[in-house]
Amino acid sequence: MAVLLLLLLCGLALWVWGSGALWFQGPAQPALRWTLLTLWTVWMLGSLVAYWSSQRPAMLMACWLLSFVALMVWWQQIKPSDHRDWAADVSQHTQVQAIKGPGQRVSVSNVRNFRWRSDEDFDARWEQRSYDLSRLERVDVALSYWMGPAIAHTLVSFGFSNGEHLIFSIEIRKERGEQFDALAGFFRRYEMVLVAADERDILAVRTNVRGETVHLYQVDMPAQAMRELFMAYAQQADELIEQPRFYNTLTANCTTIVWQLARSIGAQLPLDWRLMASGYLPSYLQGFGVLAPHATLQALKQAGNITERAKAWTAMAGRSDAQASIDFSKTVRQGMPPLK
Repeated sequence: MAVLLLLLLCGLALWVWGSGALWFQGPAQPALRWTLLTLWTVWMLGSLVAYWSSQRPAMLMACWLLSFVALMVWWQQIKPSDHRDWAADVSQHTQVQAIKGPGQRVSVSNVRNFRWRSDEDFDARWEQRSYDLSRLERVDVALSYWMGPAIAHTLVSFGFSNGEHLIFSIEIRKERGEQFDALAGFFRRYEMVLVAADERDILAVRTNVRGETVHLYQVDMPAQAMRELFMAYAQQADELIEQPRFYNTLTANCTTIVWQLARSIGAQLPLDWRLMASGYLPSYLQGFGVLAPHATLQALKQAGNITERAKAWTAMAGRSDAQASIDFSKTVRQGMPPLK
């Protein structure tokens, strides 16, 4: 009886996973997808009916094993691509290169610095910028809430002593006109892209255009660790150029990739459910003592809510020069408690 129950659970899991794979990776025409899904369901149920008729579990196991192998052979043919009709805001790859000479200067290609009026109306600008990593003085984690308290998009911002900030964001690489579907993200529906952006672009588009709530949390890190994390992002950017990769809602998303990068530079960060429910990531970070120690988590959350400050600044500012970006970053951080 226990063997049969286990077999039925495996069959249910196979049916659910196969249904999702066929739906999100099947033909574009809905009628064909529904036909495939119906045939798949009939096959799985038919195998079960045949078992009840013959009482031969080996036959049922063979049918479902054959189904699994066939699905996996097809699944392995689905490869990520670097050549699609990409949406404008994810159309370019970030690339970081060291600048020869004294110091620790790097050149960053394709820094996104769009001016957004709506998701469809914007001025697209990709810029070449340089940064001196010896002047890197702060790292902030930004969480943008768009679907309740448990779900947030995670971004990491690097701040320099001259007031400049560069923010990195792991995102799905949408095709033109495509929308994100968290369920589709389990089934190789989206490629992954690393976006490097001006804060006035990537934070303000979320607060002002998309109606999201954004919180900033400064993270206590040694200077060397900050530089190593920055270069870990640079390496990630190179890897995505050399080999496209699929986004995965569970295992390769905006939070788990940051966690992997942090671990790659030696951070002792265990797996935790809050890496999946990223809206609760601040409590995870607080547990390691890397947030401002003299403030409660609720106080940090309130002080780091930049949403209204970003809206107010953007409404009043008409400038588009580099100093305006510095002013934006300074304004949205007003009231945030210092680490020390």
